[in-house]
Amino acid sequence: GPGWAAMYAGLQELGVANGEDLKETLTNCTEPLKAIEQFQTENGVLLPSLQSALPFLDLHGTPRLEFHQSVFDELREKLLERVSTIALEGKVEERYKKLEELLEKSFSLVKMPSIQPVVMCVMKHLPKVPEKKLKLVMADKDLYKACAVEVKRQIWQDNQALFGDEVSPLLKQYILEKENTLFSNDISVLHNFFSPSPKTRRQGEVVQKLTQMIGKNVKLYDMVLQFLRTLFLRTRNVHYCTLRAELLMSLHDLEISEICTVDPCHKFTWCLDACIREKFVDNKRARELQGFLDGVKKGQEQVLGDLSMILCDPFAINTLALSTIRNLQDLVGQDTLPRESPDLLLLLRMLSLGQGAWDMIDSQVFKEPKMEAELITRFLPMLMSFVVDDHTFNVDQKLPSEEKGPVPYPSTIPEAFTKFLQENRIACEIGLYYILHITKLRNKNAFLRLLPALGETFSDLAFSDIFLHLLTGNLTLLGEEFALEEFCTSLFDSFFLTACSRKENVHRHVLRLLLHLHHKVAPAKLESLQKALVPTKQSGEAVKELYNQLTEKLELRKPSPAQVTETPSMELPLPTVPTPASR
Repeated sequence: GPGWAAMYAGLQELGVANGEDLKETLTNCTEPLKAIEQFQTENGVLLPSLQSALPFLDLHGTPRLEFHQSVFDELREKLLERVSTIALEGKVEERYKKLEELLEKSFSLVKMPSIQPVVMCVMKHLPKVPEKKLKLVMADKDLYKACAVEVKRQIWQDNQALFGDEVSPLLKQYILEKENTLFSNDISVLHNFFSPSPKTRRQGEVVQKLTQMIGKNVKLYDMVLQFLRTLFLRTRNVHYCTLRAELLMSLHDLEISEICTVDPCHKFTWCLDACIREKFVDNKRARELQGFLDGVKKGQEQVLGDLSMILCDPFAINTLALSTIRNLQDLVGQDTLPRESPDLLLLLRMLSLGQGAWDMIDSQVFKEPKMEAELITRFLPMLMSFVVDDHTFNVDQKLPSEEKGPVPYPSTIPEAFTKFLQENRIACEIGLYYILHITKLRNKNAFLRLLPALGETFSDLAFSDIFLHLLTGNLTLLGEEFALEEFCTSLFDSFFLTACSRKENVHRHVLRLLLHLHHKVAPAKLESLQKALVPTKQSGEAVKELYNQLTEKLELRKPSPAQVTETPSMELPLPTVPTPASR
């Protein structure tokens, strides 16, 4: 066929006879058998020792093709080995010159399946494949596909659009994996979104593939970072910030100094990575991180855009927020004010930088966001007063009660607290983490006291997936409370259900929680929740699927009609059976 002809066309350029030549010979000859023999002698394997062996193989019925094929395979293996050796020995210029000559000779046969591996191997070992050859490879889908990643890198670095096409599905896959984890049906306080260590996360398929595609190529690394920045700006999706940090640390693990030494965020990210591993910023690392931030020189402020993206990674925010809560508790014990704690101020500074990432990259104005004094002088002391309230209440519980009766738990919250959560991003983030903290301590009183403040928060942070994922996990510790009307009304009617109809993700998280805890909820409440959570026409597949799962579970719980009718008969007095002892 024509494909076959094209495949072997390259042979003629090299002076090797092909099928066309044989056809021509046979058309123009008087004795075909003699001509075939002549053609075989001229184009067969030219080894004297084989001349006598071939008729012997013929006797055994081994086709010549099979014999030639096995000799060919053997030679090809030897050639591949040889190419790999040439690539490693002798002076650099000489070895590459040899490979380039080999490429010149063999490239015309690149379409022959049997020769292709050799051509590909030669190109793979050339640090700079001639431009003309790269263009030919690029123009041919099959050749491009068959190329080694070493050759593709050379093509990609001058073709951003093509590289983008390769990277794009991986980035989509990455975001999807993150979202699947946040909406996973396994709800647990022990295994949540933030459980895997940084090292484990970097073993993920997407990070590994991107690392492999980039190799040691700074240009490709820069392109990926540019894609991540652009996507973060377009979508505000913070998981791109996680990938930015994971990619750098994956190259760090492989000790690829060509890239790590030119990324100005490398040392900062490395230090922060250690904090994320411990889920805490200790004193020594705090000073190190502060050194990096203070060391940003005039004219280099652009690095703040990159650092802010590293700090906007949810794993970084999680670590900074947990450390802030721990710090506040320590300050209560030491009777110290927030403004007197350098460690706490640094945590807030990094939280501000992380939370300001989008605005900074969007506006291209690279300076640290101003910290609001109120946050430090009013909001954090307010959180500390909540910690004190809990201590006081617990002590009061233990004291012998006098006539006045037990001291009630404070039920109101300062209006300022609610206002801070609505208007100040950092306050809101810390406030939400404080609520997660008390939930994890199974502190139902504090939880119910602060829950009303979550109805309206800064850019709806209380209804964000990460917060709801963590909250649903922590709420499993308060399982017993779900039997109580007051608790359910506060949690469902006054919080979750207020957002379900306008926010699909909230609908999903409530259904996840009920799938996990439905058996703890009072039957009447469960029934009204089931009605309130019916998917609407606009609901997506995920909501419908979860709702069906919940309905199935609840169906299984209902006693079957047969059992219901039999129940009364069980209440008749049982006939007394004499026990063996009374005989």
